[in-house]
Amino acid sequence: MDERQLRILRELGELGSVSAVAEALHVTPSAISQQLRLLQRSISVPLTQRAGRRVVLTDAGQALAGAAIEVETALARARHTITDFAGRPDGDVSVAAFHSAASAFFPLLLHSLAGPDRPRLALADEDVAQDRFPALTRDYDLVLAHRLDHAPPWPRTVTATTLLREPLDVALPVGHPLASQPLLSPRDVADQPWITVHDGFPLMATIEAIASVANRRLDIVHRINEFAVVAEAVAAGGGLALMPRWTTRAHSGVALRPLSGVHARRHIDVLHRPERTARSAIRTVLAELHRAAAAIQGRDTCAPPPDADTHAAP
Repeated sequence: MDERQLRILRELGELGSVSAVAEALHVTPSAISQQLRLLQRSISVPLTQRAGRRVVLTDAGQALAGAAIEVETALARARHTITDFAGRPDGDVSVAAFHSAASAFFPLLLHSLAGPDRPRLALADEDVAQDRFPALTRDYDLVLAHRLDHAPPWPRTVTATTLLREPLDVALPVGHPLASQPLLSPRDVADQPWITVHDGFPLMATIEAIASVANRRLDIVHRINEFAVVAEAVAAGGGLALMPRWTTRAHSGVALRPLSGVHARRHIDVLHRPERTARSAIRTVLAELHRAAAAIQGRDTCAPPPDADTHAAP
């Protein structure tokens, strides 16, 4: 077996089909199948099996795919040993983030990492559904992703560190009758028109929780993912919305009020493949992301001290 074959097996476990692996690795499906056959010749137990028209991993294949992560990590460390030893902190680091995190974190990163002998950033915005964030780690060194408090954890194929646990507040026009209340409940807001994100994005689970606690279906009138646009629509009287407390810019026409009775908080996590942190430049950017998170949370004088939560693929 060789490194390429192990990577193909790992990608097959994550992507679920030969054609998807071929597309991700920019080769033909027949080339992927050939490499899998060559790998199988060196292993005494079946690594793949048919599931309808697809080829999937057996238990043995999944075990070997998990070991492939350790192999790639070790090889990545070996490749970057000379670079790290020579003290090259100015490598390229690609960072992707969903829109509100990009707006909050990117300017802080650009300022803190400016100057010579600092990592060279390549920034990108990626607004995707929650289950698509891990796949972005294939194309970017670091990925800022969001999930709700009680959402399923990220897959063990990526390393995830929580940068912020950010409250979600109810956004309403400053002249709205409910704006005079310091705290809102689901029953307070359930009979109002609502502006929400598209299905598949984490905030929808909190919207559904509000409806469940209030025991009524919410009147969803607009679907907008970009919070800057949401703020304009709320200020114009288009409805109420859920908005993150720290990572969206204040709007003079919008009041934010805490919501009681439901879990209204999201995690902003940074995801990466375990082997990426073999590079010192990526470790530098990770450290700056944590400093930026502390600065963002520090803008809220009532916020508790920042904390972090990490899980890593074994």
